[in-house]
Amino acid sequence: MANGKKNKKKIFIFSGIGVVAIVLVLVVVLGSKKENIITVQTEKSTRRTITQVVNASGKIQPETMVKINAEVSGEITALPVKEGDKVKKGDLLVRIKPDQYQAQVDRAEAGLQSARANMNLSKSNLEKAESEFKRAQELYEKKLLSDQEFIALKTAFSAAKSQFESAQAGVRQSEASLRDAKESLAKTTIYSPMNGTVSQLLSELGERVSGSSFTQGTQIMTVADLAMMEARVDVGENDIVNISIGDTTRITIDAYPDKKFVGTVYEIANTAKSKGLGTQEEVTNFEVKIRVLNKDIALRPGMSMTADIETETKSKVVSVPIQSVTTRAPKGKEGEKPKTESQQGPGGGLSMNEKPVECIFIVENGKAKMVPVKRGINDEGYVEILTGISENAEVVSGTYKAINRELEDGTVIKIENSAAKFAMGKPGENK
Repeated sequence: MANGKKNKKKIFIFSGIGVVAIVLVLVVVLGSKKENIITVQTEKSTRRTITQVVNASGKIQPETMVKINAEVSGEITALPVKEGDKVKKGDLLVRIKPDQYQAQVDRAEAGLQSARANMNLSKSNLEKAESEFKRAQELYEKKLLSDQEFIALKTAFSAAKSQFESAQAGVRQSEASLRDAKESLAKTTIYSPMNGTVSQLLSELGERVSGSSFTQGTQIMTVADLAMMEARVDVGENDIVNISIGDTTRITIDAYPDKKFVGTVYEIANTAKSKGLGTQEEVTNFEVKIRVLNKDIALRPGMSMTADIETETKSKVVSVPIQSVTTRAPKGKEGEKPKTESQQGPGGGLSMNEKPVECIFIVENGKAKMVPVKRGINDEGYVEILTGISENAEVVSGTYKAINRELEDGTVIKIENSAAKFAMGKPGENK
């Protein structure tokens, strides 16, 4: 009896274990067949005006600015202007002590007088030698003069002629020295080359400055036309190709945060300037000059600013949120799903023969449908769709993780267009 009870007890225990195992298997099997539902946000594709903008930062500078440098060395003896003064073309800006340069002029004038006197003496000797040679030539033709005497007179005439030519060259050299000395003397007085404002004064009265004809001398001041100001910005090589002369620009100046300035692009550099050359942080930029059209506010050189350069505008184009456009690997064999970003191998890369396809996901019968698209220009929020969809298509606009990693063609989705859409995340942000 005891053995029978024990056997029945074992049967019940093993039967219970078996039932539990079967239930667990069924749960696993049925759970694996359950479709993965992804929550997304959507937005209708609409027609709108899109303005493509290139952002850049830089400084405010005068369009016309002249640096006043010393071209001769000496002590500043007159400095009648101060920083901020308005000047007219021809006004005296600086006078450098002229004593040594006046002495050079005096020496050059004396040297010129000596050279001219020497030339006059050589001219008289030449005239005398020429007269004697002509008379000797007549006598020689009549056989009244020996060969030796004739040759001597001819040689004397040639020598006198050479001396006169040398004296003429000496005069020209002395004249050049005098001109050079006078030019150096003139450079001791500097006049304003333009109408403008002394925007920067770097030297003081009594200070010594240096200058020469071969090197840039000491900078004394800067004269600028502050009525015509420009913004100078650096634009990357990928964006510079989109910018054209005449593009409208919206300018924000740090010193006037509540004031909007308008400008136009009037000059684009042809040559790039690079920073960090040969390093991983190498940056290649092109300088763009933007004429500021606002004249009601006085701007100062060196003010920091940012510019939104409007490179192209299109009206009534089909557009979707910029974060809706993503990339997928191209489809392979029939029935094979495209690779998501996380399936594209190390670093998300593709093979040499594969090129990523730009696409968006639209909602169709409760599922995501991948649609390859060709996009055009974009602004900060929306991108133009050239081909792929039309107006009023329900486009998946969030989340970033769903669009770029989770969604596949045919994925079952759940739409929640409440406050969650504002937490989609920025493009390039991992969630």
